[in-house]
Amino acid sequence: MPFRDRHIDQFKTLTAQRVPRVMSALAWIMTLGLIGIGCFMTFVPWVQTTAGFGTVTALNPNDRLQEINALVPGRIQEWYVRDGSPVSVGDPIVRIADIDPQLIDRLQSERTQVIAKLTAAETAVSTAEIDLERTRALFEDGLAARREFEQARIRVEELRATEAEAAAELTRVDVNLSRQSVQIVRAPRDGVILRVFAGDAATFVQAGDVVATFVPNRVERAVELYLDGRDVALVRPGAKVRLQFEGWPAVQFSGWPSVAVGTFPGEVVAVDPSAQASGRFRVLVVEDNIEGDVPWPDDRFVRFGASARGWVLLETVPVGYEVWRQLNNFPPRLPETQTTAARN
Repeated sequence: MPFRDRHIDQFKTLTAQRVPRVMSALAWIMTLGLIGIGCFMTFVPWVQTTAGFGTVTALNPNDRLQEINALVPGRIQEWYVRDGSPVSVGDPIVRIADIDPQLIDRLQSERTQVIAKLTAAETAVSTAEIDLERTRALFEDGLAARREFEQARIRVEELRATEAEAAAELTRVDVNLSRQSVQIVRAPRDGVILRVFAGDAATFVQAGDVVATFVPNRVERAVELYLDGRDVALVRPGAKVRLQFEGWPAVQFSGWPSVAVGTFPGEVVAVDPSAQASGRFRVLVVEDNIEGDVPWPDDRFVRFGASARGWVLLETVPVGYEVWRQLNNFPPRLPETQTTAARN
């Protein structure tokens, strides 16, 4: 019989000791917890995401902020709008007056003179053509010299050149008159005047100067997200995105987008091939009309330039892999389709 077993009865206090039930329960809890954590890390899926911040913009460049320019040089005579004024297509925005108030009248007078000159040239050409035909008939009958016939032809050509010069001069005058007549700048489409830049009647503007900025109505919104260069190589057009807009509370679970609250669906339509000055890459995201999902807020609440945050959904991996990746600062795992394409 071993020494320990023969003499154990001599230690009454030691034999009376028992492991506390709390410690035993704690040991079982820790054991089961470790097993549960291991199963959680191994079998629970996690959707990898790459997040970025951005702003609301328009997908079509023609729908973005536009500049309204002066069509002719002159001074501001009258404003028809102010900051924030809604306008429809063709509505007047500003009237620009020429420095010479009599310029239009002078151009009209010049046009009248040119028309008279052109009419006289046309009459002279008609008369010369009649004289040419009469001279040709006399020449064919032997009653006129060849020199007379050739001079008549030259005279017709000279008068035709004069007529062409008068017509070109009339065209030039009409162009100048048209340019000076279009002194009212009008709205190109329905929208809102964002800001008026020029001043009052004392302000002089040149042709092409910006007089106001304009934002069109009823445009397709998009979100410009800026992503880290480490993850942008895995983002492709068609990738799903969850968006959070400024002023809209949201609870986003990066790995489980299906349980997120307050986010809106999006889809990547374009990825810039080169980085911005900040080193991040721009990604354009449009609304994804998923049946049963919440549509984007009305443009009254989410306006152009509003801040947004987005999570681009990538590959689904176990939670343990994601934790290991985050600890080692690795990029997200490349999807199988992209891995196969890279190998080929």
